[in-house]
Amino acid sequence: MTHSSPLPPVVVIGSGAAGLSAALSLAPLPVMVLSKTASLTAGSTPWAQGGIAAALAEADQPALHAADTVSAGAGLTDGSIAALLAHEGPRAIARLLAQGMPFDRTSDGRLALAREAAHGQARVIHAGGDSTGRHVAATLLAEVASTPSITCCSDSLAVDLILDPHGNNLRGVLILDPTGWRIQPASAVVLASGGMGMAWRETTNPPENTGDGLAMAARARALLADLEFMQFHPTALAVADSDGSRLPLLTEALRGSGAVLLDRDGVAFMAAEHPLADLAPRDVVARAVGKRAAAGQPVFLDLRPALARDGADHFPQVLESCRAHGFDPFTTPVPVVPAAHYHMGGVVTDHRGRTSLSGLWACGEVACTGVHGANRLASNSLLEALVFGDRVAADITLAAADGRLNREMAIAAVSIPAVRDGAGCRALRDALRVLCSRALGLVRDGDGLRAAIDEVARLDQQFSALPRVAPSLADGQAWVEARSLLTLVPLLLASAEHRQESRGAHCRLDHPQPREAFCHRLTVRQGRTPRSAEILPLHGLAGEPSNPAPASTLFPLQSVPRSPA
Repeated sequence: MTHSSPLPPVVVIGSGAAGLSAALSLAPLPVMVLSKTASLTAGSTPWAQGGIAAALAEADQPALHAADTVSAGAGLTDGSIAALLAHEGPRAIARLLAQGMPFDRTSDGRLALAREAAHGQARVIHAGGDSTGRHVAATLLAEVASTPSITCCSDSLAVDLILDPHGNNLRGVLILDPTGWRIQPASAVVLASGGMGMAWRETTNPPENTGDGLAMAARARALLADLEFMQFHPTALAVADSDGSRLPLLTEALRGSGAVLLDRDGVAFMAAEHPLADLAPRDVVARAVGKRAAAGQPVFLDLRPALARDGADHFPQVLESCRAHGFDPFTTPVPVVPAAHYHMGGVVTDHRGRTSLSGLWACGEVACTGVHGANRLASNSLLEALVFGDRVAADITLAAADGRLNREMAIAAVSIPAVRDGAGCRALRDALRVLCSRALGLVRDGDGLRAAIDEVARLDQQFSALPRVAPSLADGQAWVEARSLLTLVPLLLASAEHRQESRGAHCRLDHPQPREAFCHRLTVRQGRTPRSAEILPLHGLAGEPSNPAPASTLFPLQSVPRSPA
C-alpha cells in the first residue's frame, strides 16, 4: 500500500455516549459505528438518570471536583487522570450545549446544579430531570445523522478483533450481521461497547451489556485492570424479576434532593453508617442496604422529601417505573435493593485512550482510565464517556495525519468460530449470572471465589459440548454473549481472589480491611494456556506493570477442554 491509498474506516464498536462522541470528533475521517441491537439508541446511555458532573458553579473548581473523585476511589484513582477529567469537563458540557442539549435551568436561565453522593459541591446537571441519558443519546444521534462521514450499522455483532499474523497490530473486526459473516478492515478500532452488568442476576443494566468488547480485547491479550470492582447501585426498585431483565434504577439524585433510606420499622439508618448519611459513597450505602436485605429485612426509600422539594417533573423516569410496578411514591416509601450498576474495570488505557494493543483505543465504561479507582464518583460516567471519546478521536486524527494508521484494505484468511445453539447459550448465560451474583456480589470470600472457579470450568465444558448451528442473528447473539461471559468471569474471579483485602466496591469477608500491599491497581491478561490469567500490579497510566506478581493460573486442572469458539 502507498501512503496515499485510502484509509479503511475507523470502526467504533458501540453507539452510546462514548462511541458517538468519538465518531463525531473523528470527522471527516470515515467512521463505521457498530451496534449489536436493532436500534442505535441502546446501551446504558439512554438509561442514565443521575446527570453529568462538572465544575460549573462560581464557587466550584475543577480541582475540587478532582479531589472528590480521588476521595471516592478509595486509594486507587489516578490523580492526574481525575484532574484531566475535571478540567476538561466544562468544555465537554459546552460542546453538548452547542449541539442543542436541553439542560435543565433555573428560573433566571442558569444551568441548574444538583449535589449527589460524595460530591462536596452542587455540580451535577440534568436534562429533563432524571432523563439526562435519553437527551444525551438523542442529541448525539441527531448530530450523527447530519454527519456524512459516519456510517451506522445496527444488528451488527462485533465478534473478534482481527490481528496481523504476528498478533501485534490490529487489522479489522470480524462481524456477524443479518447477511452472515463479514470481515471489516479498519484503520483503527475504538472499543466503546459499554459495561458487563448483565453478568449479575440483579442489575440496572440493559440486556445488551454482556461485556462483548471487553471480552474481545481479552482474547486479543490486551491488558485489562480493576476487574474486581463492580459498583452496585444501592437503590434499584425491588420488584419481581422473573424474566431476568434489568431492575428499575432510582437515581442517586433522589437522595441528593432529600430522599431517605428507611429500615423495616421506618427508621432512617444511614446516619449510623457514615457521617454523610444518605449521601455517603455508593459502596457504603449499597452494603448498608445489602446487609439488611441479606438478613431478610426489607429496606425502603422515602421519595416524598425529594418530590416535595423538586416536584414530579424532576423525576419522570422514576415515577414512571414506580407506577408501572404498582407503587405510589407520593404516599408510601418504595422497596429497594442493591444491583450491579457500573464496572470500574476495563481495558487499560492511557490519557489518550490508547490500549496496550497497537491500533486499539477504548473509551467509556469498557475502558479503565484509572479515574474511577475502586469506587466511581456519582455522575462521572457520562462525563468520562464524553471527555475520553473526544480524546480518543483527537489521538486517532493525529495518527492519521502522521500516517500511523493501518492502511491494509485486504485481510488474510480469518478463522471463523463455530456458533453454538442459542437456547443452550442462553441457559449458560443465565447460570453465569447466578454464579456472579453469588460469588462476586456485594461481599465475597475466598472459598466462594474458588468454588466459582471450579463451577465456571464445568460451564465452559458444557459450552464446548453444545451443538453447532447455522449463524443466525438470534443464535449468534446468544452465543456471543455466553462466550463473552465465559471469557470474562474467570478473569474477574482471578482478580477478586488475588485482591485479598476490602477496598471500595470490593469487599472480602475473609479480608475485611484494606491493606497497604494492595494499594495499587491490578492488571490481568488472558493467559496463554487454557483458562488461565496473568495478574500484574499496575502503577501509572501506560499499561506497563512494575513489580510483577507471579502468574496466577485459574484452572490448573487441564482435563476440561477449552471451547474452540
